[in-house]
Amino acid sequence: MNKVIVSLYLSLDGVMEEPAWTAPYFNEQVGKFQHDLLFSSGALLLGRNTYQGMSSAWPSMTDEDGFADRINSIPKFVPTTTLDELEWNADFIKGDLVEEVTKLKQEFGQDLLIYGSSELIRTLMQHDLIDEFHFIVNPIVVGKGKRLFEEGIDTKTLKMINTQTTDTGVVIISYELDKQNS
Repeated sequence: MNKVIVSLYLSLDGVMEEPAWTAPYFNEQVGKFQHDLLFSSGALLLGRNTYQGMSSAWPSMTDEDGFADRINSIPKFVPTTTLDELEWNADFIKGDLVEEVTKLKQEFGQDLLIYGSSELIRTLMQHDLIDEFHFIVNPIVVGKGKRLFEEGIDTKTLKMINTQTTDTGVVIISYELDKQNS
């Protein structure tokens, strides 16, 4: 079965919203990590808000490393009941989200990568459908904003699979879901 993988920028105080505050800390190491993760995945799984933000920005971007070409060309899957049409090589996830993502994990053929999309992540996490988390923790306290883990979420046990510290003080912490203890 293929994996659902999360890649998420966080502040030290757990804020994930509007991560423009990550810019001073982005460097080649973070870029290579994101590049490798994107190129090892077969599709993006995006919440509606993240899809709308990314689809308005990425189609016009280019770069020498091929990241923009890759992100623009791979399939995207978006669970939404509020949009009537999707562009940017995207398809709707219709029906029960948990059932549809379970089918995608079994049938798509490659890993699915989630950027941002806190509500989507929380829902899938509650059903043990996320296999890996990659938290890109930036050395800044933002003070306010949306956080991934909010009060009321069920306990989940994660197993660390890797850490990396960049020259700018970013710590990339990778975990997999410990299905035996969650």
